[in-house]
Amino acid sequence: MKMKFAMAIISGMTAAVIATTQVAAPLLAQESDRNSNVYEQLDLFGDIFERIRNQYVEEVDEADLIEAAIDGMLTSLDPHSNYLSPKDAADMRVQTRGEFGGLGIEVTQEDGFVKVVTPMDGTPAYDAGVEAGDFITHVDGESLLGLTLNDAVELMRGPVGSEIVVTVVREGSAEPFDISIIRDTITLTAVRSRTERDTVVLRVTTFNDQTYPNLEAGLAEQIEAAGGIDNVNGVVLDLRNNPGGLLTQAIRVSDAFLEKGEIVSTRGRDPADGDRYNAEAGDLIAGKPMVVLINGGSASASEIVAGALQDHRRAIVVGTKSFGKGSVQTVMPLRGDGAMRLTTARYYTPSGRSIQALGVSPDIVVEQPRRTEEEEEEDSAARRSRSEADLRGSLDNDSLSEDQIRQIEEEQEKAEEAAKLREEDYQLAYAIDILKGLSALNGK
Repeated sequence: MKMKFAMAIISGMTAAVIATTQVAAPLLAQESDRNSNVYEQLDLFGDIFERIRNQYVEEVDEADLIEAAIDGMLTSLDPHSNYLSPKDAADMRVQTRGEFGGLGIEVTQEDGFVKVVTPMDGTPAYDAGVEAGDFITHVDGESLLGLTLNDAVELMRGPVGSEIVVTVVREGSAEPFDISIIRDTITLTAVRSRTERDTVVLRVTTFNDQTYPNLEAGLAEQIEAAGGIDNVNGVVLDLRNNPGGLLTQAIRVSDAFLEKGEIVSTRGRDPADGDRYNAEAGDLIAGKPMVVLINGGSASASEIVAGALQDHRRAIVVGTKSFGKGSVQTVMPLRGDGAMRLTTARYYTPSGRSIQALGVSPDIVVEQPRRTEEEEEEDSAARRSRSEADLRGSLDNDSLSEDQIRQIEEEQEKAEEAAKLREEDYQLAYAIDILKGLSALNGK
């Protein structure tokens, strides 16, 4: 019996080896066929290159032809992978340091046209009225249809002080229209800080090398001016129209307000290449409530921060749905000082959700209303309306002391400032009102 049992095992093992060999042979053949097809395709590329070089109606620059082929290969993958010429690679390195020349817009490509992800605060495009979501169809009358994103961007570049006219298609506008912009040197202040009604507002415009240092210094300055963190009712982190930038800076900004837990994870083609980034102890505002403002121009690194703070219930996210860029690009140096930007991973928020194409959905949806001239005139008339105190010979209020009257006047002044802010920036005013309400509840 023992001998028969042993034989059965050996027979089984032998059969398994034979079966494995029979399966492996077709697989090896398939792999060989694939390699053969790749080599045939490369030979085809060489044939086409030679025919263009020798028979095209005009003489071509061979280096430009190869660069175009490389860029075509990369841009066929997704809107964010592309080839960077030595000049473009140098420009990109300058941009991450926060100063460069141009219009001040972050763009992508959609349906063959250039789509504005966001105009950056205080730049020529922003001042000229370019908005997130605009499609740029022409530059100085020349159509962008059919151009690569790099070529379209190159067309928009020019000397500082020169004029450019872009033709824009905007949702809600019946016809395309032209916007004139004067090119300028773009110097980005990564973070602007101020205090509105006991709330610190941190306006983060981009994620470059300056972002976290600017945020930390600006926040400390506002807290000191308020007389300490106890006199601050919370923080508004304004990420509207922020196109993103460096992943490392998004992680540091998120970590600034988290004590522990995951911030973001990235997953590439190979599961072994995934990374997970966690917060370290230390909250710059000692647990004070937060509101994060986002809109359709908030992309990439902005969405990492908003998603992390939302998932940890560290902040209330207010505004409109973000852009939905949930992929990570790695810039890889190439010979000849060029580089390629290649999408290498998707990122996921702490709860495990991918933002790719979906965006971050705010906890409270608040649209930024467009004001008409008629509404502005009505508000102006309302501000000019008179009260009892304006009437000649009206009686004084003799039941209040001078201190009480002064306090009432100060409160009225604050209320008027709040009303003015609602006219200028409804979303920000809404965020500040939320923090004021939370502060009142905590005080009780």
